[in-house]
Amino acid sequence: MANPFWKTGVSAMRIWGPLSTLGLALAALSFGLDQTVKWWLLYIVDLPARHSITITPFFDLKMAWNEGVSYGLFSTHVQAVLITVSVIVSVMLINWLAAAKNPLMAASLGIIIGGALSNALDRAVHGAVADFFYFHFEGLNFALLNFIFNPADVAIVAGVGLLLYDSVFGRKVG
Repeated sequence: MANPFWKTGVSAMRIWGPLSTLGLALAALSFGLDQTVKWWLLYIVDLPARHSITITPFFDLKMAWNEGVSYGLFSTHVQAVLITVSVIVSVMLINWLAAAKNPLMAASLGIIIGGALSNALDRAVHGAVADFFYFHFEGLNFALLNFIFNPADVAIVAGVGLLLYDSVFGRKVG
């Protein structure tokens, strides 16, 4: 028998590593926080019926259904594609998490996974992602780019930022 799979240089999918508990706990936390805030705004506050609530002179809660990726980019009515991509990317990130070398990397991957899966759940349940954080300032607003977002988007962006920080300033081994 020539070259079994495990000797060809292709590594098997890892699902657990020493920092997986930390990463998956933070994934669950970011997922749960996002879903709780969305539930509260959709069903208790009834933001869809109210459309917009002014919180400060520069911040509103404004209901928007996002059919694209983060911040409304690449809008599509084929939500199954975006759900599938979110799940595949999350599985890849879980594999990366299993090999995480430090707690910052594990935490970063965890919050990205939680945010991605929470938005995927929105797509599956609602056919789009519920967005509602809207910042603006004296006639200038971020909505020019449909910059209405949710806690899951914040988790994804923060996680990517922390991964970049870790790659530049993280502890170097060897």
